[in-house]
Amino acid sequence: MNLVQCEIPELLSMKSYPRQLFYDGKLDLLNRVKISIVGSRKPTKYSREQIQKLSSSLSKNGICVVSGGAMGIDATAHTGAGASETIAVLPCGIDLRYPLVNKNLLNDIQKSGLLLSQFESGYSATPWSFVVRNELVVALGEVLVVGEADINSGTMRSVEFALKMGKEIFVLPQRLGESNATNQLAKEHKAKVIYDIDEFVAKFSKCQNIQPLKKDDFIEFCSANPTYDEALAKFGAKVFEYELSGKIIIEKGKIFL
Repeated sequence: MNLVQCEIPELLSMKSYPRQLFYDGKLDLLNRVKISIVGSRKPTKYSREQIQKLSSSLSKNGICVVSGGAMGIDATAHTGAGASETIAVLPCGIDLRYPLVNKNLLNDIQKSGLLLSQFESGYSATPWSFVVRNELVVALGEVLVVGEADINSGTMRSVEFALKMGKEIFVLPQRLGESNATNQLAKEHKAKVIYDIDEFVAKFSKCQNIQPLKKDDFIEFCSANPTYDEALAKFGAKVFEYELSGKIIIEKGKIFL
């Protein structure tokens, strides 16, 4: 664990510049164009799929994805971007793994991406530290993308920070009755809706030629929740590759996204 010695301009938008900021990994990711992505810990399959596509496209076009290392939308954003193209901001000391279910993901980010925390080694996550973490996540990104959120959820604290910092907020188009908070943000014109991922990525990429999203036949196959045996017979080792990367989950002999 190391202490960040240089000033990070993006953090000047915070209410108070961090007194200390620890890191482990590639500090040069802070020099990249960054997009913050947050959202529900229990998102719908649709939200997971779209955030995975969005974060993957961002990273392939030179944009670093910032999130909070939590379950759900956060984990999807990190895995979609790839460990080497993402920054995880932690609500605890960098030596700890919270939540434990994301231990392998956070270890991978430590090895090839960047972990950040305002808390010293051994500090356990508290309700207050999550708020501190959320503000830092929002400050680092050029804009904030909210993958999914309910009214009065913890994710909305991040939205409050973004509004105070004057940052643009983007949301996914959602069905009525789902992700009520992001639908309300769009209705009140506090957030813009991402109708086209390639178009959104082009706004922030320095690449002249945006790499369009490619159809993933395996992910399309898994969207129907096939059995493990069916997937193994059709795609072979790709089943293990996608499970290790966190893109699929195998439960009771079936595959889920």
